[in-house]
Amino acid sequence: MNQILFSNEVIIYLLSETTLFLLLLIASIISVKILLKWDFESFNPLQFRLEKESYLVTTITIFIFFIKFFLLIYFIFTIDNLSILVSGAMCGAGVIGANEYGTVLLGLKLTIIALFIFWFYLHHYDRNSKNYKYFKEKSWIFLAIFTAISVELFLDFKYFSNIDANTPVSCCSTLFGQFESANPLPFGLSIAILLSLFYLLYILVIITLNLNYIYLYILSNGLFLYISYYAVVYFFGTYIYQLPTHKCPFCMLQSDYLYVGYLLWGFLFMGTFIGVGDALSSLTVNRTQLKVRKKTTLLLSLFVLLSTAYIAIYWLKNGLLL
Repeated sequence: MNQILFSNEVIIYLLSETTLFLLLLIASIISVKILLKWDFESFNPLQFRLEKESYLVTTITIFIFFIKFFLLIYFIFTIDNLSILVSGAMCGAGVIGANEYGTVLLGLKLTIIALFIFWFYLHHYDRNSKNYKYFKEKSWIFLAIFTAISVELFLDFKYFSNIDANTPVSCCSTLFGQFESANPLPFGLSIAILLSLFYLLYILVIITLNLNYIYLYILSNGLFLYISYYAVVYFFGTYIYQLPTHKCPFCMLQSDYLYVGYLLWGFLFMGTFIGVGDALSSLTVNRTQLKVRKKTTLLLSLFVLLSTAYIAIYWLKNGLLL
């Protein structure tokens, strides 16, 4: 018997994901039928029935989005709890790397959340337009979400069924440590240059966002997300752990660190996804929302402030830096 696959957390998670997939399957079948037969200029009974069915698809999509958001958090919580069962693992880092499916699966889950947010913006504009102007674009995004979730469910079962609790995995100190003077940072960057890029890209993101330079904003936000990952793992995280040799994106999700990782990564990813989702949708509808720019600015600013606060607190307590 697979000890991991039949653990309580994994069973709850897989049952939840399977149920959502079945709901989404029903909605996708309806959505395909609507796409093939939709004609807003028509006033026949079929068109009225299709419009009612479109509300059903929308309701299912919104429901699934909110559940998927919490399931992503539960997935991370689950793999962190599984670290006590997997030989050699000290946190979720070892568990997610226990086989070739883990990292791909986590990336796909984040991509699905981003697609859902993109769908939400198109839905907002479609609902407030005449004649459901963006209905087809919104439906194609929905079908892309369904395809991604189908792949995700397959990878969920492959991932959990292929974790061998008795096969040792690498711990976070091995995965993210620095050995034989090898530089783990991208492009051979030093910590000083990495931090300079971190703050400069943050400023560039906020400026391009509020000036509505869409293409430059999308590019700078993608770079900021990439640089932020390394900045948190190899610099800011060491102040969260108060240990210069502890470099891990997962340990900060544990109770020992007051689960601050959920806030930190949440601010970063949600700020990025909300902002980029609005930017991408604006390329279709040629307009953006001021309140979305404010939300994005707030979330990314909270991420930067929280990261920086750990350095300030450490310095105030100890009078020096790590």
